[in-house]
Formats: sequence, C-alpha cells, structure tokens
Amino acid sequence: MLENSDKYRDLIKTLNKIGVALSVEKDIERLLELILLGAMELTHADGGTLYLVKEDIELTFAIIANKTLKIKPTRTIEFKTSPKVIPLYINGAPNLKSVVCYCYHENKTVNIDDAYNVHGFDFTGAREADLKMNYRSKSFLTIPLRDHENRRIGILQLINAIDDETNEVVSFTKEQSLVAESLASQAAITLTKQKLIQAQKKLFESFLELIAKAIDAKSHYTSNHCKRVPVLTSMIATAMNNASTGPLKDKHISKDQFEELMIASWLHDCGKIVTPVYVLDKAKKLHTLCDRIEVINARFEIIKRDLKITYLEKRYQGNPDVKEKIEREYRDKINFLNESQEFLNVANIGGEFLSDKEQERIRTLGSEYFYYEGKEKKPLLSEDDIVNLSIARGTLNDTERLIIQNHVKLTHSMLQSLPYPDHLKHVPEIAGSHHERVDGKGYPNGLSVDSLSIQARILAIADIFEALTAGDRPYKKAKTLTEVLKIMSDMKNTGHIDPDLYDLFIHEKIYLEYAKKYLNPEQIDA
Repeated sequence: MLENSDKYRDLIKTLNKIGVALSVEKDIERLLELILLGAMELTHADGGTLYLVKEDIELTFAIIANKTLKIKPTRTIEFKTSPKVIPLYINGAPNLKSVVCYCYHENKTVNIDDAYNVHGFDFTGAREADLKMNYRSKSFLTIPLRDHENRRIGILQLINAIDDETNEVVSFTKEQSLVAESLASQAAITLTKQKLIQAQKKLFESFLELIAKAIDAKSHYTSNHCKRVPVLTSMIATAMNNASTGPLKDKHISKDQFEELMIASWLHDCGKIVTPVYVLDKAKKLHTLCDRIEVINARFEIIKRDLKITYLEKRYQGNPDVKEKIEREYRDKINFLNESQEFLNVANIGGEFLSDKEQERIRTLGSEYFYYEGKEKKPLLSEDDIVNLSIARGTLNDTERLIIQNHVKLTHSMLQSLPYPDHLKHVPEIAGSHHERVDGKGYPNGLSVDSLSIQARILAIADIFEALTAGDRPYKKAKTLTEVLKIMSDMKNTGHIDPDLYDLFIHEKIYLEYAKKYLNPEQIDA
C-alpha cells in the first residue's frame, strides 16, 4: 500500500484533511462522526462503531456506520441482538471475551482476520446481527482511543476492509492499522479537548446559576428573579432570531452572542450581593432591621395615656359645669390622634402615591406633637421618620434608591474584573445596561439607543416584565397581564424600552407563553 508513492501522497493528504477537520470541529456529535468516517476512509473499511468509556465500568455505543447496509453515521440505530452497553467487568473480573473490552483492558490494538474463525473472543452478537441483516462481518480492527494521560476514553472498531481492485473483503493491513492508530491518537486528543472545554463551560454555567441563586436567596422577596429573567431573555432573543418579517427580520445574534447574552442575564444583578439586605427587603417606608412604625405607634399610646391622665385630673378638680367641655375636648384630641395614627400607618405601606398635602400633614405631626420619655420631651416623629414617611412613591428614600441603583455599577465593575474570552467580552456591558433607557434617561450612564447593544435592550425588557409580574415583592401586589402590558406599552411610547423588541414581545405572545408557565392563573387575564 505504502510502496505506491501516489497512494502514499493521497493517504497523507487525506490524513491531513481529516486532522484539520477534527481540530476545528466544536460539536461533540459531529466530532464523533468525523472520527468514524475518517477512520473508515483511511482504512477502506465498510463499516465501524465508536464506543465511549463510561465511568470505567462499561462501553456505550456512541456512533455506528456501514456502507453496504446503508447505515449513515447515527447514534439512534438499535440492534436487537446487541446490547446498548457492554460491561467492562463481569462479576468483578475484566471482561476479556468481548474484543472491545479486551482492547480496553490490554490497552492495545487488536487486528482480527476473520471473526468467525477466531479463538478467545465471543462474536455471538455480531453473528446474530449478521444473520438478521444478511451481512457477513469478517475482518475487525479494534483500536483504543487514549487521551493525553494515556487513559482509555473510547474504542474505535472498524469492520471489513475492502480491497480497492477486487472490492472483496480482506484483512486490515499493518499499514492500515498504523494509520488508524495515528488517527485514533489525534482523535482522542481532540475529543478530550472538546470534552474538557464542554466540562469547563458546564462548570462555569453551574457557577453562574450558583451566583444567581445566592443573589435570590439573599432576599426571599426576589427569590426567583435571577432564575426567571434568563428564561424571558432566551425567549425574546430566540423570537428575534426567528423573525422573518418586520423591522427585526435582519437582526440576528450569533451563537456566541447568544451565549454572551445568557451569561449576562444570569449575572445582571450580581451587584446586589453587596447591597444591604434592609434596602433590598424594605417592605415599608420605616422598615430597616424592623418596622419602626411600631415605635411610632407606641409614642401615640404614650401621648394618649398622658392626655387621659390630664383629662382625669381636670375632671376631678374642675367645676361640674365644665366637665362636659373637658370630656369633649379630650374625645376630640383622642379621635384626632387615632386618625393621625391610622394615616401614618397607611402612609408607611407605600402602596399609593403620597400627595404634597399629605406630606405636609406628616411634617406638621412631626413638628407639633410630642411625647415624654421620662422627663425628656421628644417629637412624635424624628427627622428620619418624616423623610421616610414622606416618600411619594414606593418605600425607598433618595439615599436608599441610590444604593439600589448603584447595584448596576457594582455589577459592571465586578464583571469587568473577570478575564473573558473574546466571544464573551461584552458580558459586563450587557449586564450593566439593563436599567438604561432607549431615550437616554436611564441609569447608571444615561446611554441612548445608539449606544445600547441589542442584547442589552432584550435584557431590559425581560427584567422589567419579570419584576412587574412577580408576586413575591413586599411593596406591591402581583399585577395582572393587562396591567403589566399597559405599563410596558406606556414605557414603549415614552422612550423607556425598545419599541421594536416590545412589538415582537407582543406579536409572538411571549408574555402569554411565559405567564402560563410561571404566573398565578388569576394574573392571566389577557
């Protein structure tokens, strides 16, 4: 075979071609196919099977092909006469009857001229398969695939070498065995490399999920946010890639960009790791380590107690003719205090917008009403109480709002410190821009649509929709789809979110598909 220089050149050319193909292939399934087909081409084999070692206890059928039987490379063929796995050990002893297991244990190539006339190996399964398929398995070449540490990771088995001139089944030559071993060595290293890359990638993805779970676990009020935002992000990005009409039909993110986006979606709130819990979990305006409204309620009780003492003293000492006036004044003061106490308790919830008049009422109560702590006279409301109770919307004061908003800067800073491969270098920008607006009025950098990647705009919509539909937030009830879509429609019209992406979100009914899986049935009203 190697004596012919033309054949030798062709062989080297083929080997190089296969080697290049193996080196650039990233998909494991396709790589297995290339290994088997390459080995069959180099050795003129009619068929072959590739086995993978599983946990050093068994061999699994990875891929099989056969030209005569017209079996294209596939992992789905099932032979009723052959097991799906072959045990490497039987009753604790090495399984040496199976040629592929023998090849594994002895770590050497086995070249068999005729499987029907060989001693020491059990080819019962091959014979039964031959009978069923009207085929004759004859010559076998079985080669171990060894990684860089000389560990067997698989077994390559080639069947029936075909003579170029006669087209008859012949034995595998020594030269063919050497070439197949060379390919097997290169294939094993390439396969190991891709498995290591995939294992590293899986480890990284698991780490991302771990970080996301840690963020969610920090606050039980947002326990699902970091887990659900990636779901929505993936749905929107996939819909955009599949769009065949509309303004987004020419927009497309690559596989690497998709991976970049998903990593950013998992880590978009990682800055919240350093955000104080009392801010994240601020259910009411006076809530820090506890809800300080109870302290104010206690002060009211002190004031009412002192009023009652004064009233009883005046009534006991006063003229009978003024007792009715004294009692009326006392009741009026008590009613006013009860109303004021109820007003402050409602204001503390932060569920409704607080008007300027209501804010002024809070300041008046804080400056005009006092209680005594021992002999010390103190205002009903401290300056900090007044500031927090006067919050117009929500439960966060200006300082706390800045702390919350700062989580985006922290997210970008934390992610920017990681060493990314080139195809993931935009993760910090995407994750750190999910609170930007397309009109440039967002935070932290006030970026406009021209400065925002399509991935960042996708993530922003996913983040907003999840937050609005979430039913576990302390400061609001879970909104219905109708309410959420009305709010987001206004956001679209006022330059908050990307209008084309939002239209896609509506047109493809992504909101409804998500809602059926993750929202309470009573929220689904659209």
